[in-house]
Amino acid sequence: MTNIRRLTLRDIAKMAGVSYQTVSRVINNHPYVAEATRQRVLDLINALDYHPNKAARSLAGHQANTIALVASEIHDYGPAQVVINIERAAKTLGYELVLSIATDTSSSSMRAAINSILHYRVDGILILKPISGISYPEMMQISGGLPIVQINSQNDPAAPSMMIDQDYGMRCLLDHLIDIGHREMAVIYGPSNYYDAIVRQLACGTFLHEKGLQAVDSREGDWTAVSGYQSMKSMLEQGRHFTAVLAANDQMALGAMRAMREHGLRIPQDISIVGFDDVPEAAFYEPPLTTIRQDFALLGENSIAYLVERIQKPDTPVECRQIRPQLFERLSTAAPHRV
Repeated sequence: MTNIRRLTLRDIAKMAGVSYQTVSRVINNHPYVAEATRQRVLDLINALDYHPNKAARSLAGHQANTIALVASEIHDYGPAQVVINIERAAKTLGYELVLSIATDTSSSSMRAAINSILHYRVDGILILKPISGISYPEMMQISGGLPIVQINSQNDPAAPSMMIDQDYGMRCLLDHLIDIGHREMAVIYGPSNYYDAIVRQLACGTFLHEKGLQAVDSREGDWTAVSGYQSMKSMLEQGRHFTAVLAANDQMALGAMRAMREHGLRIPQDISIVGFDDVPEAAFYEPPLTTIRQDFALLGENSIAYLVERIQKPDTPVECRQIRPQLFERLSTAAPHRV
């Protein structure tokens, strides 16, 4: 009997003839398990006296006070800040945080990351998935019906989500540029498989159309300064004329500013430029960058609060909750110079 305590979920699963995810769901008392399968697994657990602390608490019906965060693309500024602030908010509310990182942008990687947290006893899951792919119903199926809240994901009314209002942020930037007199604008969008980039691009096109305008030129970047530099260099070399540039994030704005200077242009005397995110360095660009600040601390706090609400009150309405970002006007924008 000395080896019984070394049993793992995979051992139990093998003996019961089920997957380890099924064993985890049984231990966590999830509803999506056939009753016969549930009883077979419970009988085996009892027979083998398999009661590590987490499983024992689960079988007793107590909360684990643990939340899982499944995330991808956390090397980017925004997602990295969200993860940091989620951890802080979780600790403040008395929850432990289990982190699982998707190794790449594929749907299979996200599925594997969700599956990996089923080894733990968790009360709910936060999904930070900025890239299109796996759907909310799929995530629910994989997790066995655990409460889930998506963060900065697709705007789906059937999925509980916490988001920063990207549409509002883009409209603030365009309102600012139009208010100070710009009508000829170029746009550097973010990568087309990112939800935030998609929303920002759609908002930009819609708003310009409402004003009877259209972009003089537009390019797709990949969030990096290099892509902003290359996009702007190409526009200028092709002789495009514009008085303002809207870059979909601050890093691409930084690269675009370098390309402008190499082309002998002054900012904002010859061309104004705006970004999105308000990274800490944005206020120290030369000149300081006009941009949209996303409150990632509040996003983390509100995401945890919404998930805890769904854990403690299962009838909490499923909705997409949004946080409005804020425009910060600095010295990279000015009225267009008229010759």
